[in-house]
Amino acid sequence: MSPASRRPAAASLAASPAAASKARSAGPASARRAPAGAAHANAKSTPASTLDAFVGDPNFMTSLARGLLVIQAFTPQTPQMSISQLAVKTGISRAAVRRCLYTLAKLGFAGAEEGSRYALRPHMLALSNSYSASNSLSTAAQPILERMSAALHESFSVATLDGDEIVYIARSAVSRVMSDDLHIGSRLPAYCTSIGRVLLAYMPAEQLEQYLARVVLTPHTARTVSSVEKLRLALRNVRRHGYALVDQEFEVGLRSIAVPVYSPTGRVVATINLSGSAPRISLYEMQTRFLPHLRNAATELGAFLR
Repeated sequence: MSPASRRPAAASLAASPAAASKARSAGPASARRAPAGAAHANAKSTPASTLDAFVGDPNFMTSLARGLLVIQAFTPQTPQMSISQLAVKTGISRAAVRRCLYTLAKLGFAGAEEGSRYALRPHMLALSNSYSASNSLSTAAQPILERMSAALHESFSVATLDGDEIVYIARSAVSRVMSDDLHIGSRLPAYCTSIGRVLLAYMPAEQLEQYLARVVLTPHTARTVSSVEKLRLALRNVRRHGYALVDQEFEVGLRSIAVPVYSPTGRVVATINLSGSAPRISLYEMQTRFLPHLRNAATELGAFLR
């Protein structure tokens, strides 16, 4: 498994602060360059600018979309913000932010904390709980992961692909293996995580080419695969061997291994993985001791989807 954005379960709608902060701090030297002029455009882009693509669509609810952007603006680093701060962070006007907060507060999803600063309320958990309860994959995965953790004393996760990131939908952890804990709803970049490598490797060819054309391969560590050619090779190896093993590409000291979970139609719908400390778990042990357990668990989980 690969580590993921650390986003609390309460905010499955929240942004991926860990991935974003790593991307900001990582140097661009070996990263794949964005198209010419992209840097200038990105400097002015805001979350609200993504809504421009829907201008003229009579069925698109802009007010709802703005409300979701306001929700996603709250992170562990910025749990409380004023209307002005939210307007700057989202690119939404102060008047629209105020209306969003007013509506969220009336429904119990947000409220004023200190003077003019707002924060999300525990009622936000109802959104993530609704997803977990209605998702058969998530529901079936949790007891399997907990049984594995109890028997093997390691941390296991199940995740799927959402956009260009992986998102954790089930997790059983026995110890802290990263600087910050991962949670259900946490997100990480796909290209440098074992979970993401599996999901990319089994992606339809056309979709994979589109992904490779737009992704910026930020080098999170000195080991990160940061060229499209090397990533293609890594993905071919995943398909050849049926699993992905990533060694300290997202975070120094963390390695992970992941296997695909198949739907009844033969499509890869998720991955199950193990993550652990590099000094404690060798690559050989991951392949010989843990890989068979992961494959058995993936088969068991796939059976629930039938």
